[in-house]
Amino acid sequence: MSAIRLETKRVEKPWGRTDLWPGFDAVAPGGAPVGEIWFQTPDGGDPDLLVKYLFTSEKLSIQVHPDDAQAQARGYPRGKEEAWVILAADPTATIAIGTKEEMTADELRAASLDGSIEDKVVWHPVKKDEFYYSGAGTVHAIGPGLTLVEVQQNVDLTYRLYDYGSDRELHLDDGVAVSDPVPYVPPYTPETVSEGRTVLCDSPKFVLERWARTGDGTLKSDGRPIWLVPLAGDGTIDGDAFTAGGVWLAEGETKLTLGAGTDLLVAYTGPGRIDAIWG
Repeated sequence: MSAIRLETKRVEKPWGRTDLWPGFDAVAPGGAPVGEIWFQTPDGGDPDLLVKYLFTSEKLSIQVHPDDAQAQARGYPRGKEEAWVILAADPTATIAIGTKEEMTADELRAASLDGSIEDKVVWHPVKKDEFYYSGAGTVHAIGPGLTLVEVQQNVDLTYRLYDYGSDRELHLDDGVAVSDPVPYVPPYTPETVSEGRTVLCDSPKFVLERWARTGDGTLKSDGRPIWLVPLAGDGTIDGDAFTAGGVWLAEGETKLTLGAGTDLLVAYTGPGRIDAIWG
C-alpha cells in the first residue's frame, strides 16, 4: 500500500487563533478562531492514533482522560494517552501537568468546584522543541501562546474538571473517578538511537520519533501503520511532495526522499520500536 495523505479537519474553538502555522491558511476576517486541525483518513476510518495541531490563545480547561478499560466501560473503543511536541511558544507560555501534591478524590473534587485547582496544578514554563507525555489519569491543561503537535490515541473523550468559570459542561463525577492527582514525573526520556533519529517515547500505546536526516530511503513497517508528520524541510513520500502542514499514513514499504533541513515526526502504535525503520 502506498502512503496516503490524510485529510484535514479544522476545529473551531473559543481558545483558538486566527493566525495558524506555515502550511495552513489563516482564518478569514471575521471567522471563528481555529483551535485544532485534525488529520483523518479519507475513508472515514477509525485508526488507533490521531494527529492534531493545536493553536492556543487562552488556557484550555483543566482536564483528564480515562484509560482503555475505563473508556471501554463507557462504550468507547479506547482511552486516551497523548504526547505534545512544542513548535512555538510565547515567552510566558505554560502547560499545567500534574498536581503540586498528591490529592484525594474528595480534595480534587472540592478544588475543582471552588476553582483552587488552578493553583494546585503545576504550570510548567515551556519552550520550542520540548516534549511532554500525558498518560491517562494525568490532570493537565494547555496554556495560551502555544503551537504544538499532539499525537494521541484516537478518541474524542475529555473530562473537564475546571474551566475558569465558563458555561461549558464539566464532568466532575467521571473526571474525579479516573484522575490520578499526583506530581508529574516524565514517564519517558527522549533517546537518540542513531544519527538523526530520536525516540521521544516508546509507550504501550504508541511510539513517537523525531527525525532530522536527509537522503533517500525506504521506510519499512513491520505491519503497523506509520504516521509521517513533516514539521520543516521538503522532500517526497512515495513520490508525493511534502511540506509542513501535511500528514501521511504509510503501510508496507514507503519510498522517502528527505531534503536538507527536514524535521519529521514518525508515529506508530506501541509497544516496541520498528527496528528497520530506514533501510
